[in-house]
Amino acid sequence: MTEITRLPCPDTEGCGSSDAYCWNTEKQVGHCKSCDDWFSDQYEPIKKRRDPMAFDNTPHPELVDYEYVASRGISERTMEFFDVRSYKGGNGDVIKQEYVYPSGAKKIRVMPKSFSSEGLRQDELFGMNLWPAGSGRIVTITEGEVDALSVHEMISHRGTNPVVSLPSATPSKRLWENCKPWLDSFEKIVLSVDSDNSGNAIASKIFNMFPNKTYRVPHDKYKDANEFLQDNATKDFFNAWWNARKYTPENILNTPDQFLELFRDSPQHQYVPTGIEALDDKILGLMQGHFTVIKAPTGIGKTEVMRYLEFNMLQKKVPFASWHLEETKLRSLLGLVSYDLGMNVTRRDLISEMGVVDKVEDSIRKITQEELFYQFYMPDGSTTDDFIEQIRYLREGCDCKYIFFEPIQDAVVGNTEAGKEEALADLSIRLSKLSAELNVGIVTIAHTNDHGDPKYCKMIGQRASVIIDLSREKESDDTVERNTTTLRVEKNRPCSEEGYAGSLFFDTQTFVLEETHGR
Repeated sequence: MTEITRLPCPDTEGCGSSDAYCWNTEKQVGHCKSCDDWFSDQYEPIKKRRDPMAFDNTPHPELVDYEYVASRGISERTMEFFDVRSYKGGNGDVIKQEYVYPSGAKKIRVMPKSFSSEGLRQDELFGMNLWPAGSGRIVTITEGEVDALSVHEMISHRGTNPVVSLPSATPSKRLWENCKPWLDSFEKIVLSVDSDNSGNAIASKIFNMFPNKTYRVPHDKYKDANEFLQDNATKDFFNAWWNARKYTPENILNTPDQFLELFRDSPQHQYVPTGIEALDDKILGLMQGHFTVIKAPTGIGKTEVMRYLEFNMLQKKVPFASWHLEETKLRSLLGLVSYDLGMNVTRRDLISEMGVVDKVEDSIRKITQEELFYQFYMPDGSTTDDFIEQIRYLREGCDCKYIFFEPIQDAVVGNTEAGKEEALADLSIRLSKLSAELNVGIVTIAHTNDHGDPKYCKMIGQRASVIIDLSREKESDDTVERNTTTLRVEKNRPCSEEGYAGSLFFDTQTFVLEETHGR
């Protein structure tokens, strides 16, 4: 007979069953059907274990004592130091590992990648019990137990430097509350975490808790610490660990390296001359990374000035996008064609009368063949968020250096004047920030009120880097004066120069502007 049944459970304190226990004399393993515990001793629960499932496909696998087994470049010595217990199956292969936490709770890995836990409370760090508070100068934190073992394996010969692991990639509030005093007892906290969203979130959290003592190991081509170890790159890891940079979030600069990188990598003023000599003398040209506002009362010719600037971009082969809210898409296109041909082809009837359909089509091919010109529009119901994302796409996805749109007042919707002002203020702030963030030149037109301020919202002008004011004597009896637009720079953050910036004459026959040069 190989199995003795109806025995009392050896776990008299926990279970207490008088007849649910059976003992297999051949396999030397016992099982209680009441508490579902397995035992490697017949009568005393000396080595009590949960059944780790039938790893070797037998209904009652033989349970043996754990061992400390070297694995993935981690030595037996390190496994024993951290109390990482390995269990082998009948064929001698490790079938299960237990990572024991300070409280005695366990994270369990059943090979190859099945994870569970026993008693894990998510409020303690793996390995935290191995070093008293303040026992070293530097403590290293990893995202996983294997990485903690790997870091210890690679740096332990350099002295006593605690290495611990988070219990998960999304640590609980309780963990930070419980572990903060222990972590704060060390002079320096070094993070060896993945370069992904969860790793960045962990780094930001720890930085917020310990802003002047948080450092981060650059992993470069390796995903984590264990990859360093398995690739025999221990020296590389140690150098990276020892020279870890102080961590700061992306929106904060603090270290000499960060400021030197800012100086070396930031582009110099990038601009495209407008082709208007007097204006370029003041502002150099339209600046990338800046928000430019062209303002004037209704009927002065703001749209035509913007079109002049757009055609200048075409001539200089600079990628840009434009949206004229008060025109049809075809009218906007034909306005550029008029500049290319030097004749008024802004309407189909004019094109037909002059018999220049072929010329117009050739011009369209010419100005669009290199695909540097993007015409866009926002559908009805679009929000400010949609507009901002459209600009981001045009810059990052299409490599547009400049975005032209006009008028800004029509780009938002407000049911009341106060609502309109609030929406325009929000848009202006976001545009000014976006231009700097993406290094894109954003150029818009603003209608002005009787006081010369942007209509509905002064914030438009306050957030602009450059303001160009336009004026024209619309009621003049002199044809030249009536069709000449004067430019004046009212605000100029990049170059400081302000004042008169030239004039443009509008030819009513060709429908194009040209600089007057003292006309």
